[in-house]
Amino acid sequence: MLEVVITLIAVFGALGLICLAAAMRVIKQYERGILFRLGRITGAPREPGLTLIIPFVDRLHKMNMQIVTLPIPAQEGITRDNVTVRVDAVVYFRVVEPTDALVRVEDYRFAVSQMAQTSLRSIIGKSDLDDLLSNREKLNEGLELMIDSPAVGWGVQIDRVEIKDVSLPDTMKRSMARQAEADRERRARIINADAEYQASKKLAQAAQQMADTPTALQLRLLQTVMAVSAEKNSTLVLPIPVELLHFLERGAREGQPTDRKTEKPEEPETPEEPVPEIAPAEEPVSPYLDALTGPPDLGAVLDQPPERVTQAEGRPGQP
Repeated sequence: MLEVVITLIAVFGALGLICLAAAMRVIKQYERGILFRLGRITGAPREPGLTLIIPFVDRLHKMNMQIVTLPIPAQEGITRDNVTVRVDAVVYFRVVEPTDALVRVEDYRFAVSQMAQTSLRSIIGKSDLDDLLSNREKLNEGLELMIDSPAVGWGVQIDRVEIKDVSLPDTMKRSMARQAEADRERRARIINADAEYQASKKLAQAAQQMADTPTALQLRLLQTVMAVSAEKNSTLVLPIPVELLHFLERGAREGQPTDRKTEKPEEPETPEEPVPEIAPAEEPVSPYLDALTGPPDLGAVLDQPPERVTQAEGRPGQP
């Protein structure tokens, strides 16, 4: 009899230990426990530590309360100034109401991801390219507000949204590079022009000072001669006063005639060549020779028959 009692006690003890082990749950520090009893939420979320549930009746679901880093896939869109870009971002969020995150939405991670992608495309369409490149803080705040508005009802809080990268077409990159190069060249020219302007002002002041004190010009000339002669070379420096050049220029200007008109040079007279005298021709021996060598008599020619006139004009070789 005693052995049966001991056996029953051992059996019930083992069953108790098994039930106790089945009822014990450990909740980590970054988790919260949602207890479902027969399908209904019972009580507040369980705090971290050791907790007990009724085996085969209660079901404990643990919710992670850590900050979740969710990358947003790159979204392609057209900005307000008609530029095609690809933008990707990252969202930092955490669960603040574990009951709502478990009950009100099927998968809060997937819901936040889809909402972030939709909001990112909307932000791209409402922004200019310059805002995407330089004014990202304002866009991050707007994107965070757009995602956080529906996420509040899901028991999720958006901590931060950051735009990671903006991909531009190659043609737009080349255009922006040319624009930046032109802007830098413009600034360089402005700086050079300003330097020339300041240098000209200083040179004008120095020239005025040397004009008031001629000795300063001589001292400056001697300094230049010393600087040239300091080097080991065979250069010979001959300083010429500027006043001497002005004097020579005035003398050359006064020596030129101003009120005389320029006359054309007379052409030298060429002696006329004597015209040779032509000796008078001798009288022809015959009238036919006279007709051939002398001036033709129009009347005599017209009185002759046509054949004779033709022969006279052509001067045939035979009479």
